[in-house]
Amino acid sequence: MAAVGAVIVGAGTLVCLDRASLAQAETEVPSVIPGVGPCPTAAAPTHEPLVPKTVEVPVPIPVVTVLPPAPPDPTPARVDMTLPADPCANPCPDLTDGPTPPPGLLRQFGIPELLLTPKPFYFAIPGPGPDPGQAPPPPPRVEPPTEPAARTAARPAPNITSVREVSKQTGADSVNRTDKRWQVEGTDLGIMWESAPGRIATAFGDTVGRGFHPPGGMGGDYRSNVLAFSSDRDLSDGMSYDSMVTDTRCHAAEVLSSRKLDNVEVTTIPTSGFALGDRQYMSYMSIRTWQSVPGTFYTNYGGIAYSDDQGRTWTKDPHARWDNIFGLANFQVSAMVPHEGHVYMFGTPNTRLGAVGLARVAEDQILNTSAYQYWIDGQWSPVGGFASATPIVDAPAGELSVRYDADRKVWQMSYLDTAKAAIVVRESDSPQGAWSLGSPTVTVLDHAELYGGFIHPWSSGPDLYFTISTWSDYNVYLMHATLG
Repeated sequence: MAAVGAVIVGAGTLVCLDRASLAQAETEVPSVIPGVGPCPTAAAPTHEPLVPKTVEVPVPIPVVTVLPPAPPDPTPARVDMTLPADPCANPCPDLTDGPTPPPGLLRQFGIPELLLTPKPFYFAIPGPGPDPGQAPPPPPRVEPPTEPAARTAARPAPNITSVREVSKQTGADSVNRTDKRWQVEGTDLGIMWESAPGRIATAFGDTVGRGFHPPGGMGGDYRSNVLAFSSDRDLSDGMSYDSMVTDTRCHAAEVLSSRKLDNVEVTTIPTSGFALGDRQYMSYMSIRTWQSVPGTFYTNYGGIAYSDDQGRTWTKDPHARWDNIFGLANFQVSAMVPHEGHVYMFGTPNTRLGAVGLARVAEDQILNTSAYQYWIDGQWSPVGGFASATPIVDAPAGELSVRYDADRKVWQMSYLDTAKAAIVVRESDSPQGAWSLGSPTVTVLDHAELYGGFIHPWSSGPDLYFTISTWSDYNVYLMHATLG
């Protein structure tokens, strides 16, 4: 029997690899060269050790509560900020500087501190609430046709010749000093899309500020998601953020609200974004609870939000949702890509362990779920709905990122392959495939506890830029891979 090693990948994903698999991964992927920090006077960012300084253990406390329907989101507060040109200058020292608490006794001897944190787990009984007002009617039902969609021949697997870590994007000692400029000390994902010509939007997941202590997003000032913007075209030394959506001075705002009640809706996580004309769209997942089984979580639904003010405020469409029926529904975690009059939706069930399905919709019907066609056995078909979509990429796949490379006329897909314990890239000549085999870009041998793999839309030719996160650091890094 081969010896087996256990490796943590991402938020609690446990992957077991035998020695042969680890050796194969090591030979397939070049060594990753670490990046450096932005400030001559600051220390270069380093990765947190796998043995953490602090271990926070949530202690579930069952709570039975009468829960009224979710009220309408209040009008969000927004402020505009003028930041100093120097990313190393602290614009709000009165908010972000303060004494650092001394380490506890155990940490002085290299032993992690154990923090037991009560976490209510709600059993909700529906109850009365204030009148939410008249809900907007659903869009008129349409009946799209069934159309042929044959697969194209599979392309060869992408040839990855080198990989390097370009920069730490978020947190302390990052190229953006998000801890000082926007009180973002710990965050993850880094999902990018071109929100306007010359402008990239980047959405992050669960975010914490003061009191942040990895592993994971532990600490205070919790926000379910935040959003940054960049016009930086030179990615070779990192991606500079020009601004974030802020609700007060030096404070990144939560852009998609959540109820923050475990076992009801604990958070809302962005999964992709795109722009059509003056409207921004963001797919997201409403997470009911993080499950105890590694790598799994339970969603309420996958949905679509939109913004008509350049991403400052967002509306979660009440009808553009794919409910998680019996916990098995597809398109809970989606990546949406506009292309030649349609928007293609690549999706997986909740968890990082499912197969990839595919749907498409006309650009003028994005918020109308009845207008979607699903790729089923060589056809675009509305029959059977999202439960019948034929897998275009086999499991396991987590946290998809998909784009169409217009220069090369090739589709690219990046995701966490938990079987390979790596971020992999596939290519295809059509959205339905056949997709190439996956080529690892970054493995747990380079970045333990990694997840993500979101492609920068300005990647071109042999230069593939993408973001990753690690659970031990709980921050976002920009990577560069060279395609041969």
